[in-house]
Amino acid sequence: MDWIEFTLAMLVFLASHRVPAALGLRQALVLRLGMAGYVTVFSLVSLGLFWWLIVAAGRAPFVPIWDQAPWHRWVVNLAVPGAILLATLGIGAPNPFAFEGRAPGFDPARPGIAGLTRQPLLWALALWAGAHLLANGDLAHVLLFGTFLAMALAGLPLVERRKRRALGDAAWHRLAARTALVPFGALLSGRWHPRAAPPWRRLILAVAIWALLWHLHLPVIGVTPAP
Repeated sequence: MDWIEFTLAMLVFLASHRVPAALGLRQALVLRLGMAGYVTVFSLVSLGLFWWLIVAAGRAPFVPIWDQAPWHRWVVNLAVPGAILLATLGIGAPNPFAFEGRAPGFDPARPGIAGLTRQPLLWALALWAGAHLLANGDLAHVLLFGTFLAMALAGLPLVERRKRRALGDAAWHRLAARTALVPFGALLSGRWHPRAAPPWRRLILAVAIWALLWHLHLPVIGVTPAP
């Protein structure tokens, strides 16, 4: 029964991210609720389904694949703040290349987070999932975090192709001249140098989110994040 719950939770979560767009429900809901309303409702539903999926993975039979080493927890504690920072800097920021960004306000000469990477949220998901995959070597959690890691990595070229097709090649090359897909790629190649002041509000928000999630991990997930 526990495997059935885990499988059902995984299928429902994945379907919630594919079915609305495929059936035209997303567009209908956006027209009825507005984009902000749709994003709010979709985010709340996704969080609820995500919590169910995590709980279902914990209730699934324990089938060990590899053992957890002490340093695995350190990887998680170092990777997760970076993932939270990427997500916090990326969501709603001027970035015409990512689904979580917005086109208005983007300056190709000062690309902001897009100078670091055009897909900050997908890289954040990959970083979070990869670190948790390393630290959770039982079958249910390997399937859980492995799926999220695969989704994030597969989504990188998919979103890039969609956005490039929507913008057109000429606009893409003009807007993306000082950006890179791989984090720090534009910085290391010399095509991008941070010029704007640090986004202190978003940095403070990222620290607050990390602290909140760290303290809620044990009571909500049932596992302490401490190394």
